[in-house]
Formats: sequence, structure tokens, C-alpha cells
Amino acid sequence: MAARDSTKDEVETPDDGHNGETVFDEDETSETVPVRYTTTSYGADYPVDGLVQRLKAGDIIIPTFDPEVKPGDDMQGFQRQFVWSPTQSDRFIESLLLGLPVPGIFLVRQEDGRFLVLDAQQRLRSLRGFFDGVINGKEFILKHVQEQYKGKKYDSLDIEDRRRINDSIIHATIVRQDDPSGDMSSIYSIFERLNTGGTLLQPQEVRVALYHGPLVELLRELNNLEQWRSLYGRKNPRLKDQELILRFIALLYWHEKYKRPMKGFLNDYLEANRKFQMNPGEEITEIFKATTEVAVHCLGARAFRLKNALNAAVFDSMMVALAKRLRAKGPIGDGENLRRKYRALLADPNYLHAVERAIADEENVNKVSR
Repeated sequence: MAARDSTKDEVETPDDGHNGETVFDEDETSETVPVRYTTTSYGADYPVDGLVQRLKAGDIIIPTFDPEVKPGDDMQGFQRQFVWSPTQSDRFIESLLLGLPVPGIFLVRQEDGRFLVLDAQQRLRSLRGFFDGVINGKEFILKHVQEQYKGKKYDSLDIEDRRRINDSIIHATIVRQDDPSGDMSSIYSIFERLNTGGTLLQPQEVRVALYHGPLVELLRELNNLEQWRSLYGRKNPRLKDQELILRFIALLYWHEKYKRPMKGFLNDYLEANRKFQMNPGEEITEIFKATTEVAVHCLGARAFRLKNALNAAVFDSMMVALAKRLRAKGPIGDGENLRRKYRALLADPNYLHAVERAIADEENVNKVSR
């Protein structure tokens, strides 16, 4: 089994109730999933108007990453703010109008025959925006271009210019995973490697794009619950709060299948229960609500903190233990007894040793989940 970097990471999560505090967790971005892949890749040339038509039809899906935006037909996952400047978008369109070569795009062919964009989101959004006449909520009129194109929209281009951009060719590299079959593990790895420039995507951001479906939508809904927000604080822009909810669900239902690294375990569970094939959404919602209510009522809003930081290992172990107790025996009547046991556990050297080490190790997951 591949060695794991046990580096810890503190992710800033300022909030009203726990202002300036952090979440203490292993640096999941340093983990690698020890799997070998067999993939097939091939090239295809698309005319620009054909790409735009496929985007509008939802045959090509642009992964997006904003937890507050509900995905549309051509958006999968959550939308990250459009980051290209008007100058960048204009220059890209101008290159096509001038007949200049432009970089290719990476697509992954999904089981349903649709394509997921692995690279070139900004270029494809610029194309779609120019053809629609609107980008980032504003009218798309060329400004930062040669004089003959200034003030032009797609609909106001000369017929020759419109034909030239329609017929411009963009090369696509299309990737399909052959083995292991039936999952997206290699695509996850490719996505991480293609997105190493600029702001590094966090593991949960990649998950919501690749494994989007009813369970990802449920994570977003659970993340809005009042009791959960009392425990965690303000929403994390990098989806760390949603990842903690996923960890709770996966460790509760799939503990016996756990293998390091944690990143791969969460990927596997999210894919396996993507459409609630194993654990119904109603059941997940009920146990998460009940567990967070007990945690807030009995342990307080500062639960799962050894110091100022919410400790992910303490969260994992306590939340899963509480959920198992609730499922086995029903409501907890003696809150004071629970508080005494909680304080005693936090004073136990063996427990502290386990949670202060890399929680992703199988041995420590077993210890803290008992």
C-alpha cells in the first residue's frame, strides 16, 4: 500500500460563533489514490458552432463549483465564478476570427454518452457567452480587439466573419476509462493534475463535479441546517464543511470498507451511493439531523474542539458514535451523563494519541470509530 504523507492542515473558517478559528485535519490534497488505470484517448476536431450547440443541448457539461448555485442543464456540480477578464475573453474570440490556432480541450466521455470538460472551461464559457450575447451577466460586446471587430456582437458580425468563427476548428482530446470499469477514479486523478495552475482545486470541489447527483445535492441541503451551522460556523468556500458531512455519512455506513487514503474512500462511497443506491436520502437526513441536534444540545456549539480548532478526527469519532447510539437505543435522555463521558474521552491519552495522529490511517480510524 502506498505511503501516506501525514502532514496536517489548518483551513481557515472564520464565523460568527467561532470567529477566526480553524478546522484541524490532514492535508487531503497531498494524498494519492494508489490505483493503476487503463484509459483510452483519441482526438476529435469540432467546429466552433458545433461545440456551442452541444453546450446548449447539455451534451457537453462544464463542471462548476459554487455551493450556493443550483446547476443548470449545461452545468454539473457547483459554479465557480467566471475568472477570465473581458480582455481574455475578447482576445480568445478575436483569435478565432483571425483564423489563429487556439489550444485544444480535454473531454471525458461519460457512460451516458455526454462529455465532461476536464480542461478549457473558461474558453468554452467565453464561446457560449459570445454566441448567446451575454457573459457573466453582462452583454458580450467585443472591446479589446482590432478596430474592425470593436463593438461587434456575434449577431452583428459580417456574414463572412460569422462563417469564419462558426467553421473554426478546435481540437479535443477525449478520454475514456476502461479499467477499473464503472467508476471515475482515473478521471478524478486527471482532473486534479490538469487543474494545478492558479487556485488548486480541493478534493471535495472535484468530487461535486465528477460525482454530481442526488447525494451531492443532499450534502448541500444538509450543509444549510441550523444545528450544523451552529457546530461548524460560517460556510467554507472550499466545501470543507460539506466534506465533513460526507465523512460522517461514509464512516457511519461504510466503516467496514475503509482503506486509506481517506480521499479514495470518500470518492468510492460518493460514487457508490451517488443516487442513493445503498443508503436512502431520507434515512441519511434523519440520522444527521438527530445527531447534530444531540451534539449541540448536550456538547455545545464548541464540540469537537481540542483547542480552538474543530478537530476532524474528534468530529468523525464522536458523530459516528452518537449516530450508532441513536440508531440502536433511540433518544438520549441523560445529557449530563453524555457530557461526562465526552469530557473523560477527551482526557484519555490513548484517544488523544489516535486523533492527534493521521486519522486517515486504518488503525486510527478503527480506534476512534469504536
